[in-house]
This record gives sequence, structure tokens and C-alpha cells, in this order.
Amino acid sequence: MRTLALLLLALAAHAQSPADLEAVVTTDAGVFRFAFAPDKAPKHVDQFLARARQGYYNGSAFFRVVPYGLIQGGDPLLKNPKSPRTLWGTGGLNLTPDEFSDLKHERGVVSTVRIPGKPNSDGAQFFVCIGPQTALDGQFSAFGLVTEGMDVVEKISQSPTDKNGITTTPVRILSVTIEPKKVEPFLTATTAELARTVELKTTLGTLKIALEPTWAPEHVRNFLKLTATGWFNGTPFHRIVPGFVVQGGMSAGRAHSADRWVRTLKGEFSPERKHVRGIVSMARGDDPDSASTSFFLMLGDAPHLDGQYSAFGRIVEGLEILEAFEKEPVNGETPQRPLFLLEATIVP
Repeated sequence: MRTLALLLLALAAHAQSPADLEAVVTTDAGVFRFAFAPDKAPKHVDQFLARARQGYYNGSAFFRVVPYGLIQGGDPLLKNPKSPRTLWGTGGLNLTPDEFSDLKHERGVVSTVRIPGKPNSDGAQFFVCIGPQTALDGQFSAFGLVTEGMDVVEKISQSPTDKNGITTTPVRILSVTIEPKKVEPFLTATTAELARTVELKTTLGTLKIALEPTWAPEHVRNFLKLTATGWFNGTPFHRIVPGFVVQGGMSAGRAHSADRWVRTLKGEFSPERKHVRGIVSMARGDDPDSASTSFFLMLGDAPHLDGQYSAFGRIVEGLEILEAFEKEPVNGETPQRPLFLLEATIVP
């Protein structure tokens, strides 16, 4: 029975649309994932899926890099550790016809290696763009986009090389597996399902926020998403203005698996929602629709923010923590010592 169940699961996975799948590339430098673009290069996507499921890429390597430009791998010849360097990049080609499209070779795009100057010579080797490669647009068959782990791709691109850009030591591809594409948390949650409480453990203590989806449903959805994925954990409180706000929720340049779901939000402003002590609202830039992750806790009344910023919750426990923040020494508006949102969790 167990064997039958595993077979059924495998068949179900194979039956999924390529648009609902991701490749998980595990290397000895870390892991990155990419989604497929079957509407742009269906034959290339099908071929990659088939090869990955057969273990074709396991044990190969990334062997050619351009620092912060691109990385190239997938040559089956590199499975043999004794393969001569002069042959690296020559294997697994001339297998698939070209599928050029309007998909640009921008950051994170995954594309196919071909024999220079020879039409319809695409193969199993692939490359990942780190920066825009405009000269490659319409010349190579792009078929995917990195969804997680661009920091790993960048790290691979910095591997030591010889004068021809061939790595001194190849970065091994331990495995390439195919998994269902990760689903964004709370993406389809109803207003009632968004009415949750979030607990914030900070350097100065713990407080609880009751979220108010009837005020700003998309901002609540966004806050729950970032909480559920752990995106907020370890982020700093970078601004304190006594009597006004404590602000946090910026990434500080750190890469996170949920970065794929970080996007700007359309303002949800309401003059009836007063920015008074204990209210939680969303920070933004000059553009009213530029809020994304940074939020602030109100330390006092600020009527000039009403109708200009998206209030989405209120502190229901731990108001005394606001007093602790106000007592912290600052340089201008910057805390003198590091203060963090240690962990954000959704209360069951």
C-alpha cells in the first residue's frame, strides 16, 4: 500500500502544470529555486523537467561565471571529476530547437546555452543572469526565473576563475529536484480570516497587535504574510521619535525566502482612522502607494497622518513596551544600541 501511495503522489506531481512547479537547485554553495515560463519556451521547460526528474543534473557543476553577471552550469561532462578543463562547456548541447521570446535576460532569468552561431543547438546546459544581459535578448531561449536564493547565485558568481572565466574549482550541483511552487500565505484569505492577532517579541519586551482588516485589508494581508513566513524575524527598529513613532520592519539588505512576495501596496487611507498612541500603521515614501514592509507604532497623537497613512492594527497588550522604547537613547532618530523585532508570530 505504501508503494502504491508513493506512486500516486509521484503521478500527481507529474500531472501538475509546469507553471505550478519550481526547480530546487542544491549546490555546495547553497540552494536557489526557480519557476518556469512554459508560455515562453514550452519545449525547454519540458526538457528541463524531464532531465531533472531523471537526476541528469545531479553531480554536475557551475563552471563558468561572470562576477555579478551570470553563472553557467549543467554540463554532464562535469559529473566526471577527471573531465579535462578543455572540455568543460562542450557537453549536453545540440539537443533542442531555439525558442526565442520577449522574455528579457534580466536579473534572475534562467536561460539555455547553445553552440555559438549555430541555430537550434540548444541543450541541457543553462545559465542564470544576475544583472541585465541585454545583448542576449532574442538570442537565447529563456525559460525560467529565480524565485529564491539570488544571494546564492551571486555567491557562485564570485567563485575564483582563470582568465577565461572558468572556475578554479567548479561549484557542485548536488541535486536538482522539482517541487510544487510555494504558495503565498494569506493570498486568498477572506476579511474574516484576516482578523488575527500578532505577537511581537522585541529586544525590550513583548506586545500584541490586533489586526483590523476592515480598515486596510491588503495591509493586514501583507503583515500576516510577512509574519507567517518569518520575514520580520531579526529585523531592526531603526527609528524612534519620542511622542511620535517607533519604526521597524526594514530588511537591512538581508535576503529571505519570502522576498519573492514583497511588493508595494496601494494606499488604504481613511480619515476616520486616527493615528493615536498604540495604533499600528504602514510607513511609505513620497508615493502614496509605496508601502511594502516597514511599519510604525504610534507613541502619541499625530492627526496630520490621518488619511495619509494606512492604519491597520492596534496594540492590545504591552503598551508599556512603548514607554521602554521612548526611554532609549537616540542619535537624532536612530537608536544608540541595536533594537530588534526578534520574532513575530500569529496568535493561535
